[in-house]
Amino acid sequence: MDAVAACIIHEELGAVDQGFCLSYLAHSMLFVNNLARNGSHEQKKAFLPQACDGTKIGGMCMSEPGYGTDVLGMETNAKRNADGNWVLNGRKFWITNGTIDDKKTPGDMFLVYAKTGRTNKDISLFVMDGRTPGFSVGQRISGKCGMRASPTAELVFDNVVLSPNALVGKENGAVVCMMRNLEIERVTLAAMSTGLARTALETMNRYATERVAFKKPIREFGQIQKHLAESYAKLMAARTYLFHTAAKMDLDKEGQRLDTDGVKLICTTMGKEVADSAIQVLGGAGYIADYPVERLWRDSKLLEIGGGTLESHQKNMTREMQNITSFE
Repeated sequence: MDAVAACIIHEELGAVDQGFCLSYLAHSMLFVNNLARNGSHEQKKAFLPQACDGTKIGGMCMSEPGYGTDVLGMETNAKRNADGNWVLNGRKFWITNGTIDDKKTPGDMFLVYAKTGRTNKDISLFVMDGRTPGFSVGQRISGKCGMRASPTAELVFDNVVLSPNALVGKENGAVVCMMRNLEIERVTLAAMSTGLARTALETMNRYATERVAFKKPIREFGQIQKHLAESYAKLMAARTYLFHTAAKMDLDKEGQRLDTDGVKLICTTMGKEVADSAIQVLGGAGYIADYPVERLWRDSKLLEIGGGTLESHQKNMTREMQNITSFE
Protein backbone atom coordinates (compact mmCIF):
# COMPACT_ATOMS: atom_id res chain seq x y z
CA MET A 1 0.00 0.00 0.00
CA ASP A 2 1.09 3.64 0.25
CA ALA A 3 2.44 6.08 2.84
CA VAL A 4 -1.06 7.22 3.83
CA ALA A 5 -2.00 3.63 4.72
CA ALA A 6 1.21 3.28 6.74
CA CYS A 7 0.38 6.47 8.66
CA ILE A 8 -3.17 5.32 9.42
CA ILE A 9 -1.88 2.03 10.84
CA HIS A 10 0.87 3.62 12.92
CA GLU A 11 -1.42 6.32 14.30
CA GLU A 12 -3.97 3.73 15.41
CA LEU A 13 -1.39 1.40 16.95
CA GLY A 14 0.42 4.36 18.51
CA ALA A 15 -2.81 5.50 20.15
CA VAL A 16 -2.96 2.22 22.06
CA ASP A 17 0.62 1.09 22.77
CA GLN A 18 3.67 3.01 21.63
CA GLY A 19 6.11 0.24 22.52
CA PHE A 20 4.26 -2.37 20.49
CA CYS A 21 3.88 0.12 17.63
CA LEU A 22 7.62 0.80 17.59
CA SER A 23 8.36 -2.92 17.25
CA TYR A 24 5.78 -3.15 14.47
CA LEU A 25 7.38 -0.17 12.72
CA ALA A 26 10.83 -1.77 12.82
CA HIS A 27 9.37 -4.97 11.41
CA SER A 28 7.05 -3.52 8.77
CA MET A 29 8.86 -0.37 7.64
CA LEU A 30 12.54 -0.97 8.34
CA PHE A 31 12.58 -4.63 7.30
CA VAL A 32 9.58 -5.49 5.12
CA ASN A 33 9.22 -2.23 3.19
CA ASN A 34 12.99 -1.89 2.81
CA LEU A 35 13.40 -5.39 1.38
CA ALA A 36 10.26 -5.09 -0.75
CA ARG A 37 11.62 -1.93 -2.38
CA ASN A 38 15.26 -2.98 -2.74
CA GLY A 39 15.51 -6.77 -2.68
CA SER A 40 15.66 -9.26 -5.52
CA HIS A 41 12.75 -11.54 -6.39
CA GLU A 42 14.57 -14.45 -4.75
CA GLN A 43 15.24 -12.50 -1.54
CA LYS A 44 11.65 -11.34 -1.28
CA LYS A 45 10.38 -14.86 -1.89
CA ALA A 46 12.68 -16.24 0.83
CA PHE A 47 11.93 -13.70 3.58
CA LEU A 48 8.72 -11.74 3.02
CA PRO A 49 6.00 -14.43 3.28
CA GLN A 50 6.84 -15.29 6.89
CA ALA A 51 7.46 -11.63 7.72
CA CYS A 52 4.05 -10.68 6.33
CA ASP A 53 2.05 -13.46 8.01
CA GLY A 54 3.73 -12.77 11.36
CA THR A 55 5.47 -16.13 11.63
CA LYS A 56 8.83 -14.40 11.97
CA ILE A 57 9.92 -11.01 13.30
CA GLY A 58 12.33 -8.77 11.46
CA GLY A 59 14.46 -5.73 12.16
CA MET A 60 17.09 -3.45 10.68
CA CYS A 61 20.67 -2.89 11.85
CA MET A 62 22.07 0.57 11.21
CA SER A 63 23.07 2.49 14.38
CA GLU A 64 26.23 1.58 16.27
CA PRO A 65 27.61 2.39 19.76
CA GLY A 66 29.50 5.43 18.46
CA TYR A 67 27.46 6.20 15.36
CA GLY A 68 23.87 7.35 15.61
CA THR A 69 23.17 10.53 13.66
CA ASP A 70 26.60 10.11 12.06
CA VAL A 71 25.44 6.82 10.59
CA LEU A 72 27.72 6.91 7.54
CA GLY A 73 30.70 6.70 9.88
CA MET A 74 29.72 3.13 10.86
CA GLU A 75 32.51 0.65 11.54
CA THR A 76 30.70 -2.65 10.95
CA ASN A 77 32.26 -4.04 7.80
CA ALA A 78 31.76 -6.80 5.26
CA LYS A 79 34.62 -8.25 3.26
CA ARG A 80 34.33 -10.61 0.35
CA ASN A 81 36.29 -13.86 0.40
CA ALA A 82 37.86 -15.53 -2.60
CA ASP A 83 34.88 -17.90 -2.73
CA GLY A 84 32.50 -14.95 -3.11
CA ASN A 85 31.04 -15.15 0.38
CA TRP A 86 30.82 -12.07 2.58
CA VAL A 87 32.22 -11.97 6.14
CA LEU A 88 30.61 -9.45 8.52
CA ASN A 89 32.25 -8.11 11.66
CA GLY A 90 31.15 -5.39 14.05
CA ARG A 91 28.42 -4.32 16.44
CA LYS A 92 25.03 -2.65 16.06
CA PHE A 93 23.30 -0.81 18.91
CA TRP A 94 19.77 0.40 19.78
CA ILE A 95 18.28 -2.32 17.57
CA THR A 96 14.52 -2.66 17.91
CA ASN A 97 13.46 -6.34 17.82
CA GLY A 98 17.13 -7.16 18.44
CA THR A 99 15.94 -9.81 20.87
CA ILE A 100 12.56 -11.52 20.81
CA ASP A 101 12.65 -13.24 24.20
CA ASP A 102 13.99 -10.24 26.14
CA LYS A 103 17.19 -12.19 26.76
CA LYS A 104 19.65 -13.72 24.29
CA THR A 105 17.54 -14.87 21.35
CA PRO A 106 17.88 -12.44 18.42
CA GLY A 107 15.08 -11.54 16.04
CA ASP A 108 14.32 -13.92 13.19
CA MET A 109 15.62 -11.88 10.24
CA PHE A 110 17.51 -8.65 9.71
CA LEU A 111 18.67 -6.17 7.14
CA VAL A 112 22.21 -5.06 7.96
CA TYR A 113 24.13 -2.02 6.70
CA ALA A 114 27.90 -2.51 6.57
CA LYS A 115 30.97 -0.82 5.14
CA THR A 116 32.22 -2.55 2.00
CA GLY A 117 34.75 0.01 0.79
CA ARG A 118 37.08 2.80 1.85
CA THR A 119 34.79 5.83 1.86
CA ASN A 120 31.79 6.69 4.04
CA LYS A 121 29.48 6.13 1.10
CA ASP A 122 30.81 2.64 0.36
CA ILE A 123 28.01 0.95 2.26
CA SER A 124 26.13 -2.19 1.28
CA LEU A 125 22.95 -3.80 2.55
CA PHE A 126 22.61 -7.48 3.47
CA VAL A 127 19.66 -9.65 4.42
CA MET A 128 20.25 -12.49 6.86
CA ASP A 129 18.61 -15.09 9.06
CA GLY A 130 18.81 -14.40 12.78
CA ARG A 131 20.18 -17.88 13.44
CA THR A 132 23.29 -17.42 11.29
CA PRO A 133 26.47 -18.66 13.09
CA GLY A 134 28.54 -15.85 14.59
CA PHE A 135 25.51 -13.58 15.03
CA SER A 136 24.38 -12.99 18.61
CA VAL A 137 22.79 -10.63 21.12
CA GLY A 138 25.49 -8.66 22.90
CA GLN A 139 23.20 -7.24 25.56
CA ARG A 140 19.54 -6.46 26.15
CA ILE A 141 19.33 -2.69 26.60
CA SER A 142 17.27 -2.10 29.72
CA GLY A 143 16.42 0.82 31.98
CA LYS A 144 14.73 2.76 29.19
CA CYS A 145 12.67 5.83 30.11
CA GLY A 146 9.83 4.72 27.85
CA MET A 147 8.92 2.30 25.04
CA ARG A 148 9.55 -0.49 27.52
CA ALA A 149 7.34 -2.99 25.70
CA SER A 150 9.65 -2.76 22.69
CA PRO A 151 12.78 -4.92 23.08
CA THR A 152 16.04 -3.14 22.29
CA ALA A 153 19.42 -4.84 22.02
CA GLU A 154 23.03 -4.70 20.96
CA LEU A 155 23.81 -7.17 18.18
CA VAL A 156 27.26 -8.64 17.51
CA PHE A 157 28.69 -9.90 14.21
CA ASP A 158 31.69 -12.17 14.75
CA ASN A 159 32.91 -13.47 11.39
CA VAL A 160 29.35 -13.94 10.16
CA VAL A 161 29.53 -15.63 6.75
CA LEU A 162 26.85 -14.70 4.24
CA SER A 163 26.46 -16.00 0.70
CA PRO A 164 26.68 -13.68 -2.32
CA ASN A 165 22.88 -13.90 -2.51
CA ALA A 166 22.63 -12.00 0.79
CA LEU A 167 23.67 -8.73 -0.85
CA VAL A 168 20.61 -6.49 -1.35
CA GLY A 169 20.95 -4.33 -4.45
CA LYS A 170 24.39 -3.27 -5.60
CA GLU A 171 27.68 -3.41 -3.74
CA ASN A 172 28.44 0.02 -2.23
CA GLY A 173 24.97 1.16 -3.31
CA ALA A 174 23.02 1.08 -0.07
CA VAL A 175 23.14 4.77 0.88
CA VAL A 176 20.23 5.47 -1.47
CA CYS A 177 18.27 2.56 0.06
CA MET A 178 19.04 3.90 3.52
CA MET A 179 17.95 7.47 2.82
CA ARG A 180 14.76 6.42 1.03
CA ASN A 181 13.80 4.14 3.92
CA LEU A 182 14.58 6.84 6.48
CA GLU A 183 11.94 9.03 4.83
CA ILE A 184 9.07 6.58 5.39
CA GLU A 185 10.44 5.73 8.84
CA ARG A 186 10.25 9.38 9.87
CA VAL A 187 6.74 9.80 8.52
CA THR A 188 5.47 6.74 10.40
CA LEU A 189 7.22 7.84 13.60
CA ALA A 190 5.38 11.15 13.18
CA ALA A 191 2.14 9.18 12.84
CA MET A 192 2.94 7.39 16.09
CA SER A 193 3.18 10.82 17.71
CA THR A 194 -0.25 11.86 16.48
CA GLY A 195 -1.70 8.65 17.89
CA LEU A 196 0.02 9.31 21.21
CA ALA A 197 -1.26 12.89 21.31
CA ARG A 198 -4.79 11.81 20.43
CA THR A 199 -4.97 9.43 23.39
CA ALA A 200 -3.47 12.05 25.70
CA LEU A 201 -6.01 14.63 24.52
CA GLU A 202 -8.96 12.25 24.85
CA THR A 203 -7.86 11.32 28.38
CA MET A 204 -7.50 14.89 29.61
CA ASN A 205 -10.74 15.95 27.89
CA ARG A 206 -12.73 13.27 29.75
CA TYR A 207 -10.97 13.96 33.01
CA ALA A 208 -11.65 17.70 32.76
CA THR A 209 -15.39 16.91 32.82
CA GLU A 210 -15.25 14.22 35.51
CA ARG A 211 -12.95 16.04 37.94
CA VAL A 212 -14.74 18.58 40.09
CA ALA A 213 -12.93 21.32 42.02
CA PHE A 214 -14.50 24.28 43.81
CA LYS A 215 -17.90 22.69 42.99
CA LYS A 216 -17.54 22.71 39.21
CA PRO A 217 -15.79 20.65 36.51
CA ILE A 218 -12.22 21.79 36.03
CA ARG A 219 -12.84 22.34 32.31
CA GLU A 220 -14.59 25.57 33.32
CA PHE A 221 -11.29 27.05 34.52
CA GLY A 222 -9.28 29.11 32.05
CA GLN A 223 -5.98 27.42 32.90
CA ILE A 224 -7.44 24.01 31.96
CA GLN A 225 -9.11 25.41 28.86
CA LYS A 226 -5.72 26.60 27.63
CA HIS A 227 -4.30 23.07 27.80
CA LEU A 228 -7.35 21.52 26.11
CA ALA A 229 -7.77 24.03 23.30
CA GLU A 230 -4.11 24.38 22.42
CA SER A 231 -3.55 20.62 22.53
CA TYR A 232 -6.42 20.07 20.10
CA ALA A 233 -5.16 22.76 17.72
CA LYS A 234 -1.59 21.42 17.84
CA LEU A 235 -2.76 17.87 17.12
CA MET A 236 -4.95 18.86 14.19
CA ALA A 237 -2.29 21.09 12.65
CA ALA A 238 0.39 18.40 12.95
CA ARG A 239 -1.89 15.67 11.63
CA THR A 240 -2.84 17.81 8.62
CA TYR A 241 0.83 18.33 7.77
CA LEU A 242 1.49 14.62 8.27
CA PHE A 243 -1.18 13.35 5.88
CA HIS A 244 -0.50 16.11 3.37
CA THR A 245 3.10 14.92 3.23
CA ALA A 246 2.18 11.22 3.18
CA ALA A 247 -0.24 11.77 0.28
CA LYS A 248 2.56 13.23 -1.84
CA MET A 249 5.13 10.52 -1.08
CA ASP A 250 6.39 8.04 -3.64
CA LEU A 251 7.88 5.10 -1.75
CA ASP A 252 10.05 4.16 -4.71
CA LYS A 253 11.85 7.51 -4.80
CA GLU A 254 14.21 9.40 -2.54
CA GLY A 255 14.66 13.16 -2.23
CA GLN A 256 11.54 13.92 -0.16
CA ARG A 257 13.54 14.90 2.91
CA LEU A 258 12.32 18.45 3.50
CA ASP A 259 8.81 17.46 4.48
CA THR A 260 9.50 13.96 5.82
CA ASP A 261 11.95 15.52 8.27
CA GLY A 262 9.54 18.40 8.78
CA VAL A 263 6.61 16.28 9.89
CA LYS A 264 8.73 14.32 12.33
CA LEU A 265 10.17 17.55 13.73
CA ILE A 266 6.69 19.01 14.29
CA CYS A 267 4.69 15.91 15.22
CA THR A 268 7.12 14.48 17.77
CA THR A 269 7.49 17.81 19.53
CA MET A 270 3.71 18.19 19.50
CA GLY A 271 3.24 14.71 20.97
CA LYS A 272 5.48 15.45 23.91
CA GLU A 273 3.81 18.81 24.55
CA VAL A 274 0.30 17.33 24.50
CA ALA A 275 1.33 14.46 26.79
CA ASP A 276 2.85 17.02 29.16
CA SER A 277 -0.39 19.05 29.14
CA ALA A 278 -2.36 15.89 29.88
CA ILE A 279 -0.32 15.23 33.01
CA GLN A 280 -0.75 18.84 34.06
CA VAL A 281 -4.55 18.65 33.65
CA LEU A 282 -4.75 15.38 35.57
CA GLY A 283 -2.39 16.62 38.27
CA GLY A 284 -1.32 13.91 40.70
CA ALA A 285 -3.59 11.40 38.96
CA GLY A 286 -1.64 11.91 35.76
CA TYR A 287 1.67 11.18 37.45
CA ILE A 288 0.75 7.61 38.35
CA ALA A 289 -0.09 4.59 36.22
CA ASP A 290 -3.86 4.70 36.89
CA TYR A 291 -4.07 6.72 33.68
CA PRO A 292 -2.03 6.20 30.50
CA VAL A 293 -0.64 9.73 30.28
CA GLU A 294 2.48 9.17 32.39
CA ARG A 295 3.45 6.33 30.05
CA LEU A 296 2.67 8.41 26.98
CA TRP A 297 4.83 11.22 28.36
CA ARG A 298 7.77 8.84 28.85
CA ASP A 299 7.25 7.23 25.46
CA SER A 300 7.08 10.57 23.67
CA LYS A 301 10.70 11.49 24.35
CA LEU A 302 12.19 8.70 22.26
CA LEU A 303 10.31 9.97 19.22
CA GLU A 304 12.40 13.15 19.40
CA ILE A 305 15.58 11.03 19.28
CA GLY A 306 15.04 7.75 17.43
CA GLY A 307 14.81 7.72 13.65
CA GLY A 308 16.63 11.04 13.56
CA THR A 309 17.09 13.61 16.31
CA LEU A 310 15.33 16.97 16.21
CA GLU A 311 18.71 18.54 15.58
CA SER A 312 19.33 16.34 12.54
CA HIS A 313 15.95 17.31 11.10
CA GLN A 314 16.76 20.99 11.53
CA LYS A 315 20.10 20.46 9.77
CA ASN A 316 18.59 18.44 6.93
CA MET A 317 15.71 20.82 6.36
CA THR A 318 17.94 23.88 6.32
CA ARG A 319 20.18 22.21 3.77
CA GLU A 320 17.19 21.33 1.56
CA MET A 321 15.86 24.87 1.79
CA GLN A 322 19.00 26.68 0.69
CA ASN A 323 18.13 26.66 -3.02
CA ILE A 324 14.40 27.33 -2.59
CA THR A 325 13.44 30.94 -3.29
CA SER A 326 9.67 30.74 -2.78
CA PHE A 327 7.43 28.84 -0.37
CA GLU A 328 4.12 29.70 -2.06
